[in-house]
Amino acid sequence: MGKVIIVGAGFSGSIIARKIAEDMDREVEIIERRSHIGGNAYDEYDEKTGILVQKYGPHFLNTNKFFIIKFLMRFAELFPHETKLLSFIDGNYVRLPFNFKTMQQLVGAEKAESLLAKMRKEYPGADRIPILKLVDSEDKDISEYAQLLFEKAYKTYISKMWGVGVDTIDKYVLERVPMAMNYDERYLNKDFQYLPKNGFIEIFRNMLDHPNIKLTLNEDALKHITFDEANRRVLYDNKTVECLVFTGPIDELFGLKYGDLPYRSLDIRYQYSEQNSVLPGEIVSYPQADGYTRSTEYRKIMFDDSHISGSIVATEYPLQYDRNAEIGNTPYYPVVTEESNKIYRRYLDEVKKYNNIFLCGRLAEFKYYNMDICIEHALEYAENIKDYLKNAQ
Repeated sequence: MGKVIIVGAGFSGSIIARKIAEDMDREVEIIERRSHIGGNAYDEYDEKTGILVQKYGPHFLNTNKFFIIKFLMRFAELFPHETKLLSFIDGNYVRLPFNFKTMQQLVGAEKAESLLAKMRKEYPGADRIPILKLVDSEDKDISEYAQLLFEKAYKTYISKMWGVGVDTIDKYVLERVPMAMNYDERYLNKDFQYLPKNGFIEIFRNMLDHPNIKLTLNEDALKHITFDEANRRVLYDNKTVECLVFTGPIDELFGLKYGDLPYRSLDIRYQYSEQNSVLPGEIVSYPQADGYTRSTEYRKIMFDDSHISGSIVATEYPLQYDRNAEIGNTPYYPVVTEESNKIYRRYLDEVKKYNNIFLCGRLAEFKYYNMDICIEHALEYAENIKDYLKNAQ
């Protein structure tokens, strides 16, 4: 049996490594460029305050499929946590997702009365409706209200977060946070919502704690990967590997030969406070602010903060990913547009030349997966790789 190499120790790489190591009793080597496991879900306790901080922005386990939660419960204790956000618009905090309460906050209770009746009549039984569908409503009042939301929140927020106009970004982005057609305050209407008691890092430590898994940190796998086009094989240290799973940016895998794919990064700035509470909610988005998109008060999402004094607020400033920059050198989100998809397909054609390479995850597949989809996808993808390895024996 040949070597199994996995590049990246985030959710995709770690889940696949565990499944191969455990289900097939196969040795797996994970190569991670950063100094830690967990990818962008990495968290750590702040030395000054003892607050559990998610270094790359807030992550939550929200899903309709309990098998995802059950799988993660093998590796850490989880506790129920309903994610609730606010948005700061026109000097006021309103609920996000935008719901019927938001409507009253923005247009006033009296004007909202007839609008609420029209919404219920137009979309009977609907739970959440994408903003563009509301904008296109034949009812003038509904359309005007949706356009108000679009201009004050969606358009401005997306322009800052993604660095492109709303007319070019993939439609999926616009539909990620639809309007709630009720008074539901949960950010996502998912059945099962949890957080790990001791941080996401505990999940990764236990998931990768297996005798068949070898982990190497602070190592750039790209320095070791070469391609044998004649034999349609990917090599590692000039030796053929049975399987290489790549979870990093696909354009970097091929030396940017077709140009850079656009990814977004974040400059996250921290504010320490002696107050025990700073924000009116755990996360506040700022669609109208200059340069930044949202702030997270991490104390508010801890399982137990009774021993904590003071607080930390982390504010996110989006910027273009630049691998050589001092700030913004970590890719977070692929910027999916018609043009970037054309470039991605050229890289994908390169991958198809080789029999022993697999792509998995946001960066490698150039898709903006929510975390629950990323985990589910990795579990499914692991089965495909296991089938490949069985047939290769």
